Amino acid sequence: MAEENDQQPMQAQHPDSCDKWTEIEHLPEWDEEYYDVYTAKKYGKWVMLKTLKPEYRDKPDFQAMIEKEFEVRYNLAGPHIVMINDYEYVPGVGMSIITDDVYGDSLRKLINEKRVTAQHIDKLKHQLVDAMEYIQNNHLVHHPIRPEAIIFTENIGNLKLIDVGFDQKSRLSHGDTSRDIYDYGVTLTEALNACSDEFPQLRRVAKKCTNPDPAKRYRTAQDIHLAIENRQSHNLMIWLAAFLVAMIAILWITSHYHHKSDTQDTVERIIDQTDGALPAEGLPL
Repeated sequence: MAEENDQQPMQAQHPDSCDKWTEIEHLPEWDEEYYDVYTAKKYGKWVMLKTLKPEYRDKPDFQAMIEKEFEVRYNLAGPHIVMINDYEYVPGVGMSIITDDVYGDSLRKLINEKRVTAQHIDKLKHQLVDAMEYIQNNHLVHHPIRPEAIIFTENIGNLKLIDVGFDQKSRLSHGDTSRDIYDYGVTLTEALNACSDEFPQLRRVAKKCTNPDPAKRYRTAQDIHLAIENRQSHNLMIWLAAFLVAMIAILWITSHYHHKSDTQDTVERIIDQTDGALPAEGLPL
């Protein structure tokens, strides 16, 4: 009741809000440490809401935190991250970050229910790494990558990372990116354990991601891409091809040099035989 009373003055300031917002539903499994997550319709269109938990709503530090997250994420645009549309008051919920609708199953739910398929794994090895690379390229500070923050949308199963970032730096440290890579390895391992198909190469990638020694992990998301695509073997083939071309060139140059040497020896013999006077018909080149 205390929460409802706290909301009444704000509702009075927003008389059109009730007509705007309908079918508001809390999604407990999507909640974050400081935030509750809802699905709702805004003027009949499905969206998602992210708002401070009741115990944090009146605290200035947390109010500044959610406003900062909105500012950081508002101009981001990536195919595998959740897009932010607005920051506004929602009746019965409070000030909320409004995002695109990404309703579907979290990876955590799929893991718990042993419903992870090869299609989900394929998206983890491509789309999730794309999202990580986007985050790193934009120097975003974010909470750890985890199954709860990875959503496969209801209609087409597209992967969306919902916890994208709450701050932005001029650059990320190696420690920041190394932590992302470790968390990716943990998440991938959990998903692989819940999938009936075997992916030995991905197991090796996940193992390297979670190496206790950060220096032995991949350095960037791009390195993970290359490892997943087995590009290292491809690069080796390119190196071998270049080596063979170089060897052929060396053999050709050597052969050409010997041919010129043989010709020079012939010239010198003829000159010796003619006491330095060249025959009128020329030299047998």
